[in-house]
Amino acid sequence: MESFAKLSSPDLVRACAASCDERAWAEFIRRFHVVIAAAAQRTARLWQEPSNAQLDDLVQDTYLKLCESRLLASFHPQREDSIYAFLKVVAANVVHDHFKSENASKRGARQTDPISEPVEIDRRLANTRAFDVATQRLQLDQIDRVLIRVTAGKNTKEQEKKRTIFWLRHRLGLTASEIASIPDIGLTTEGVESVLLRLATMIRGHIVSSAPHREVKVLNRQNRSKRMGT
Repeated sequence: MESFAKLSSPDLVRACAASCDERAWAEFIRRFHVVIAAAAQRTARLWQEPSNAQLDDLVQDTYLKLCESRLLASFHPQREDSIYAFLKVVAANVVHDHFKSENASKRGARQTDPISEPVEIDRRLANTRAFDVATQRLQLDQIDRVLIRVTAGKNTKEQEKKRTIFWLRHRLGLTASEIASIPDIGLTTEGVESVLLRLATMIRGHIVSSAPHREVKVLNRQNRSKRMGT
């Protein structure tokens, strides 16, 4: 298992997708189990409070989905930490499909509607969902660019780890203790909390310090437009 433990997350995913090597899958489970379990638990609670046995079954169903389908083979990560969001969506879909099928069986229905993407949204905002999602994605992209700047340094691996911690908390909603339990993180709960606090402070400071410059640029553009119009 040692050789697989040295692989990056994208390389490990490719190894699991290409074979049924037990050593590769053992490392996959060691590395990503807490992410899958947390996503399954959070999604199940949208339906009901799951028992431990039921949660275990949902997690196992997620692993079966990953093993039996070509989901891993079709996964093409854009960043090192993309796998976490991918696994969250897979686990959430498995849980949603389970409860939809269970409820449909109780009603005697033969088919259920497939869910392509689980989305939690306030019903009052349903009519503006497309705009809200587009705005949120734009904001996340902007934050990620700032995050890259404030974590820039000589140690690229350390930079990626900090970004991963930040997005595990703010995209996937994992707690500091859940993040700390991920083997690749290599930090205690207090260590994760410290990283999150420092990053939040640095991001806020960057945004505040750059705001005047943005205002100056806007004013300069406005002044240039006035001069050209005269």
